[in-house]
Order: sequence, then structure tokens, then C-alpha cells
Amino acid sequence: MVSLKFVIHYSFHFLVPLGIALFFFRSEWKKVYLILLLTMLVDLDHLLATPIFDSNRCSINFHPLHTYYAMGVYVIFLFYKKTRVVGIGLLLHMLADYLDCIL
Repeated sequence: MVSLKFVIHYSFHFLVPLGIALFFFRSEWKKVYLILLLTMLVDLDHLLATPIFDSNRCSINFHPLHTYYAMGVYVIFLFYKKTRVVGIGLLLHMLADYLDCIL
């Protein structure tokens, strides 16, 4: 049976970005949705961990691109039009991972 944690996590990775793209970027929603999905590549930093995946490990402040310092950079991305969508995607990803930590 699918767990609530699984549904919430993957909704934040696929459905919430789609909603953001459709609602806030209507004229170019496909491009924005693709960019939001591509920000999931931030999880490549999981390859540096041993083991690579641990269902009981909180990603926040464990993996290099999931640290509070990195999140500070992602917030700065929001202030510039060219990086805003990437910043939104990265912060949304951090929120999804944070929700995993508290669930």
C-alpha cells in the first residue's frame, strides 16, 4: 500500500510544480514545468553519501546541496528574473525533503 509520506513527497515533486507553472506562468507553463522538474537534479548530491539512499535519513543539512547555506543561495535566486524559476524549484524540492524529515 502506498504511504501518505510517499504521496506527499512525490506530489511536491510533480503536481505542485505543475500547479505553480500553470497558475503563475500560464503563457510558458511547459518551459517552466520542465525547469522545475530539472531542479530535481539537485539530488545528484545523494551520490556522495554512503549508503546513497537511506529512507530514515533526513536530507536537509546532510547532503551538500541540501544545506542551509545552499538554501540561502536558492533564496537569492528568487530576486533575479533569470534565476527565479530555478530558485522556486530548488526551494520547493527542499520543502518536499523537509516534509519527509518531519513525517
